[in-house]
Amino acid sequence: MQFGLTMAVAVGISAINALTLCPALCALIMTPHTDASTGQKLSFSSRFHQAFEASFNRLLLRYKSGVKWFFRRKWLIGAGVAASIVLLAVLMKSTKTGLVPDEDMGTVFVNVTMPPGSSLSQTIKAMAEVEASIKDIPQIMRYSNVAGYSMLGGQAASGGMLIIKLKNWEERQKEEDYITAVIGEIYRRTANIHSAKLFAFAHPTIMGYSTGSGVELYVQDRAGGDISTLKEYTDKFIAALNKRPEIQTAYSTFDINYPQYRVEVDAARCKRMGVSPTDVLDVMSGYIGGSYSSNFNRFSKLYRVYVQAGKDFRLNTGALDNMFVRTDAGEMAPIGQFVTLTKTYGPETLTRFNLYNSIQINAMMNDGYSSGDVIKAVEEVAQSTLPVGYGYEYGGITREEAGSSSNTVIVFAICIVFVYLILCALYESLFVPLAVMLSVPFGLLGSFALSNLCGLENNIYMQTGLIMLIGLLAKTAILVTEYAAERRRQGMSLAQAAVSAASVRLRPILMTVLCMAIGMLPLVFASGAGANGNISLGTGVVGGVIIGTIALLFTVPALFIVFQAMQERLMPKRIYKEDIDHHTNKQ
Repeated sequence: MQFGLTMAVAVGISAINALTLCPALCALIMTPHTDASTGQKLSFSSRFHQAFEASFNRLLLRYKSGVKWFFRRKWLIGAGVAASIVLLAVLMKSTKTGLVPDEDMGTVFVNVTMPPGSSLSQTIKAMAEVEASIKDIPQIMRYSNVAGYSMLGGQAASGGMLIIKLKNWEERQKEEDYITAVIGEIYRRTANIHSAKLFAFAHPTIMGYSTGSGVELYVQDRAGGDISTLKEYTDKFIAALNKRPEIQTAYSTFDINYPQYRVEVDAARCKRMGVSPTDVLDVMSGYIGGSYSSNFNRFSKLYRVYVQAGKDFRLNTGALDNMFVRTDAGEMAPIGQFVTLTKTYGPETLTRFNLYNSIQINAMMNDGYSSGDVIKAVEEVAQSTLPVGYGYEYGGITREEAGSSSNTVIVFAICIVFVYLILCALYESLFVPLAVMLSVPFGLLGSFALSNLCGLENNIYMQTGLIMLIGLLAKTAILVTEYAAERRRQGMSLAQAAVSAASVRLRPILMTVLCMAIGMLPLVFASGAGANGNISLGTGVVGGVIIGTIALLFTVPALFIVFQAMQERLMPKRIYKEDIDHHTNKQ
């Protein structure tokens, strides 16, 4: 209701402004311009109008001279188009890649992992030590810590995590206030803590895909070997990743040295006693690990009920004699007589990824590198460290990025083909649309050039802007070719039609380009959450629309002459309605 009221007020304020203030302002500002020849005193708007028109006319004369200069040197246009395509391919290959940029969401997670077998009290002590080291970081607004649960390791007595909320972006304007700098400061201040391993990472840009920022992958045992061999190769893989300049930290919480008991059920004895081995294991699981029983409602909330033995009755091997299972005869038998416990060491949890035993690895990129650079580094390291029978697969948003790299080329190819086909239908020609399409590479070149200059990556935001840029540049080029084609049908020569179109369409083209570039400036200088995506979109469009428009203003008229001449020479002449009307009127 409040939202609806707000919207109604906003629409009302806007309608009142449009109906009252705007007409009055137009009447005040858009007055008729006085002529100096009448002897009247010129107003400011008239003087500005005359100065602007004089300057624009001088610019127009120079522009027409430049267009005619290129008419006599059409080979330069062809060389420029070829060079732009080659440079575009080079820049596309050298530009950093990513799916979505890491954003400063104002939240940092710190995963804390204690040595295997550590108790919860030891974890709490280490968490307090970490907290004391980072609490004075000036960019931190507040934080909380949890012992016994971690983002990467799940529920475990030897794990913990800190959730750090940074100050507002308005209070973090300097370079050292950015989230990557804060993460670096956390590592620096906790470097002397040897009782635990720390891994700090930012809040993921898209929730639900990954637990955090960076690259997520799984090393897989595809040969069916033992878990210790998989751990050995994974450690070598992580060590090699940490030597790469693209990677700040590669980290895994997996360990195989957790003290535990191996439970062996005597199936023969169970058979003689009329007990199912499955029932024995179910009883152990219920008493020691707990089992779900039911739900109940209380205080307008739903609570789940779990049944579990008290800690004094489940923390030693003798407790098995006080846990009973029902036999086929209906009697209760202690499960201690059916199981044998052996002390051993092993992993706390086992992970399978696509049916294979796997170990999760998280990697953070260094400053100046993108997730695409890390993906390339992972591929190179895997080839040199992982033997036959062992491989890796990406998880989370990294899996989407790795799988979508080939889709970008397909999307752009489809976009260009559709634009070309639409232009073919518009001009009823196979050749004239090429004058429009060959102006597009200049804009794409400008987009990638400015993005490279600003250190940005080729991500989904930039690609969205490029699709919009292709349409805008094609529309701008159509302004010239459509007018030139019309003048050609009216009897002008090819050169006259091209020069006429270029001079007449210069003003609307410049207006369109300036409006687009100025409108994108807030995105280029964006800050706060989502700023990196806005900057990628805005920078790509601004660079492309400026460079592309400057290039097409000189290339499109010359290309029109070339392809219109080919059209007239190779394709049959079409009779248009206006030609028929003109011929009828003459008769």
